Amino acid sequence: MSLLQLIAGGAVVLALEGLLYAAFPAAMQRALAGITGLPPERLRLAGLAVAAAGIALATLLVRH
Repeated sequence: MSLLQLIAGGAVVLALEGLLYAAFPAAMQRALAGITGLPPERLRLAGLAVAAAGIALATLLVRH
């Protein structure tokens, strides 16, 4: 995986997140409010799981 591919992936993530905030602002506010009630350990575990899934998906995409 090259640095350019990594930057391109980050750009896609930013674009998708921005579109979600633009299209569904109230839903995004509710989602963020729900996150604040989670204990740090659970939030950390969820973050690690999502990061691992993203790395696995990126690895599969680069190999094909």
